[in-house]
Amino acid sequence: MYSHLRPFLFRFDPERAHALTLRLLRWAGQVPITNYLLRSLFEVSDPRLEVEALGIKFNNPVGLAAGYDKNGIAVRGLRCLGFGHVEVGTVTRQPQAGSSRPRVHRVPEAGALINHMGFPNAGVEALQVTDGARRMARVGINIGKGRDTPLEKAAEDYCALLRCIHAQADYVAINVSSPNTPGLRQLQVRTTLEELLAAVVTARDSLTPRVPLLVKIAPDLTEGEIDDLLSVVVARGVDGVIATNTTVRREGVPEYAAGLPGGLSGLPLKARATEVIRYIAGRTEGQLPIIGVGGIASTDDALEKLRAGASLVQVYTGLVYVGPGLVHQINKGLLQACEAQGAKSVRELAGALAEISR
Repeated sequence: MYSHLRPFLFRFDPERAHALTLRLLRWAGQVPITNYLLRSLFEVSDPRLEVEALGIKFNNPVGLAAGYDKNGIAVRGLRCLGFGHVEVGTVTRQPQAGSSRPRVHRVPEAGALINHMGFPNAGVEALQVTDGARRMARVGINIGKGRDTPLEKAAEDYCALLRCIHAQADYVAINVSSPNTPGLRQLQVRTTLEELLAAVVTARDSLTPRVPLLVKIAPDLTEGEIDDLLSVVVARGVDGVIATNTTVRREGVPEYAAGLPGGLSGLPLKARATEVIRYIAGRTEGQLPIIGVGGIASTDDALEKLRAGASLVQVYTGLVYVGPGLVHQINKGLLQACEAQGAKSVRELAGALAEISR
């Protein structure tokens, strides 16, 4: 059905089409009959899909990446599509409009998006993730420095955000890797990151309940830069990483898209994101939980990330091109792969496939 609907949606500006689908999902999640119908269509329930990560049980390993539901308005509806977790945000302390439009571009030939959003959101005070939504799906909240906050005061933003939202979140993602907020990626530099994480972890440890912290990193870091980042993450007691954010590289896109500003997501990012996941898993001997993101549009893509060392995966751009059935498709495919390999769980499956690939 989505294959027939997509040409209609693609007639709209990408941001307008996105707003329309988000409003529909918000409504569908709030109305009992549509909530039930969507869940019956898309939800896949099987204990083999369950994953323990970050001290939390997830019903399945497939989540929604940050950026889709910036203000947490449609978590119930999104959960009906079968997600094991939904990451909302990025949210900032104050409302901000983000970059000027147009700021989202489809690149259909490459199965990609290029966005220059700049964290548009209604501000942390407007974020309200209900307990009912959290009972349906695990909820991560992605937090970021405000555009006008100087780097030397970034820790104040992150700590204040954490204090505001920790009780609403199953985990919190510290976004230091978006290419669309000027200077933000400098927070990944070792000395700067050490100061930032020292403050944020201290703030986290003063709060109850304790919430797991993850750092979302860029795919454009060198191995040496990843090593520096990991040494700080581990030393400061951060619980995991999200690999990766969008890339500023333009390999794999047609010439007309190469000069568009912003971060590239989708299929051109897939190989690099997997490479970063595999490198992190190797350097940390599989002890640091990783949420794998980048170019996932099928079961095979998800398995690639899990086999590389991710505990969980997230999708975004794949939803735009494949449609709302993507999560169901991946989860059903994971169960079929478990049966084919005789695996009792997704984690066992990923381990078995990793052994085969060696």
